[in-house]
Amino acid sequence: MDPIDEAITTAEREWRAYGVHRQDRAMLAADLRLELQSAAADDVTPEQFLGADLRGFARRLADEAGVRRAQPEYGRGVRTALTGAVFGACVGAIVLVLVYPLLVTWFDMPRGFRIPAPGRAGRLAAIVLAVLLYYGTAAALAAGGAFIAVRARLGDLPRIRQTANAMIVLLPVAGAVVTPITMGFAKAVGYSTHPLIVAIEAALVTTAVVGAILVARRWSLRDHGRKETQVAA
Repeated sequence: MDPIDEAITTAEREWRAYGVHRQDRAMLAADLRLELQSAAADDVTPEQFLGADLRGFARRLADEAGVRRAQPEYGRGVRTALTGAVFGACVGAIVLVLVYPLLVTWFDMPRGFRIPAPGRAGRLAAIVLAVLLYYGTAAALAAGGAFIAVRARLGDLPRIRQTANAMIVLLPVAGAVVTPITMGFAKAVGYSTHPLIVAIEAALVTTAVVGAILVARRWSLRDHGRKETQVAA
C-alpha cells in the first residue's frame, strides 16, 4: 500500500474510534492527503511529517479542527441488540421445534425396553443437560443475533466492535444469573401461566439483557477513554 494511503487509512480508523462523524472524517482525510502530497513533493515521508505517533496526531488534528464527536447512543444500541436477540431467539425456537422430533425418532427405545431408574445425581445431571440443550441453544442464538445486529447496523458508532465483543462475554453471564432467578420465581408461583406472571418473567430476562448491553457499551467506551488519558500523559 502507498505510504500516504496507509497513513490516511490509519488516521481514518482512529477518527472513527474517536467518534468523529463520517462527513468530518472525509473532510479531515482530504485535507490530510493534500498536506501529505505536498510534503511528498519535498521528499518528506508521511512518517517524517506526522511523527511516530500517527494515532495521537489524528486525534489532535480532530480536536484542533473542532469536529463533532458521536455520542455513546445507549438507546440505539439497546434497541438494535434487542431486535437481534429476539430474532435469534425465534430462530432458536424454530430449530428446537424442528430438531426435537428428530431426536425422539433417533433415540426412541423399543417398547418393553427399561432403563434403570437414575439416582439423585443422575436426575440432577439430566435436568442440567436438558436446560443446557433447550434453553442454552436458544440463548446462544439470541446472543449471536444481538452480536450480528450490533456489528451490522451500528458500524458508524465508535468502538462498536469492542462493544459487540464485550456483549458476547456479558450476555451469557447475564443469562446465567437471571435464569435461576426466573426459574425460582416461576416455582414460587406454581409455574403459573397468568399473563401478569409471564410478563414479570419476561421483564426479569429483558432487564438482565439490557443491563448486559449497557455495561458492554460503557465498558468499551471507558476502556477507550483510559487509553486516551494514557496517551495524553
